[in-house]
Amino acid sequence: MEEASPSRTALRVAMRRAAHQLYDAPPLVLEDPIAVPILGPEYLPEVERTQFKLHKPHSVALRAFLVARSRYAEDLLARAVADGVTQYVLLGAGLDTFAHRNPYPHLHVFEVDHPATQQWKRDLLTANNIATPTSLTYVPVDFEHQQLAAQLAAAGHDAAKPTFFAWLGVVPYLTQPAFRSTLALIASSPTGSGLVMDYGQPRSALPFFEQLAYDSLASRVQLAGEPFQLFFTPPEMARELAAFRSSEDLGTTELNTRYFANRNDNLKLLGSAGRIVSAWV
Repeated sequence: MEEASPSRTALRVAMRRAAHQLYDAPPLVLEDPIAVPILGPEYLPEVERTQFKLHKPHSVALRAFLVARSRYAEDLLARAVADGVTQYVLLGAGLDTFAHRNPYPHLHVFEVDHPATQQWKRDLLTANNIATPTSLTYVPVDFEHQQLAAQLAAAGHDAAKPTFFAWLGVVPYLTQPAFRSTLALIASSPTGSGLVMDYGQPRSALPFFEQLAYDSLASRVQLAGEPFQLFFTPPEMARELAAFRSSEDLGTTELNTRYFANRNDNLKLLGSAGRIVSAWV
């Protein structure tokens, strides 16, 4: 992301969440009544103008992945809350809307993101008359240059209590040292803490036609100033998660079975590039 500029990829993710609410058949994978209002008159017309492009197979598959990862994160959060977790940290929150539809009275949400992206989100919420709940705290952090633990502590996060972390749409853009330092912090959290994140497999691990799709996406994010940097194969990711008690790594087959079976539209994942993993301390 360019210095002092909000994340363009965060906007694209938010637009696809909104498109899911507007154009996909019920039942929706992710029920998000804030996804459309947060875009407002500035960005929603772009979603409406591109609605027919949204039915192209690769566009549909990307939208499916994005809503599946949010749904999976919120499913696991529900499990964590049932086990007594009272803190939820979204790393690289972008335009995530969970805090505005949080059904758990005792759950405090900490949204961590680059200051420019965070201010952009807050401006959108104000412009579109969406109130900020008292259970939400913004935590401005530049992952490459600031210490996450210090910024969280300053915002009121209690490191002595179990926390559930969602790290969605961030890992591919990080350097390996930044990734590992954040992962080590999460792994050192109290017993009962959890993590969900997505990651991409390296180009070399993909079939030929998926490599072409990867090249197209990589060039777009490069032009947006947010180039891909970090990839893992499932065995490599398993080694990165060695400090955790247990983990689950889901690919296209597992996610389609869990979230997209028996639909009456073509919403489903394709290919093998993107994966979603969870782990528990």
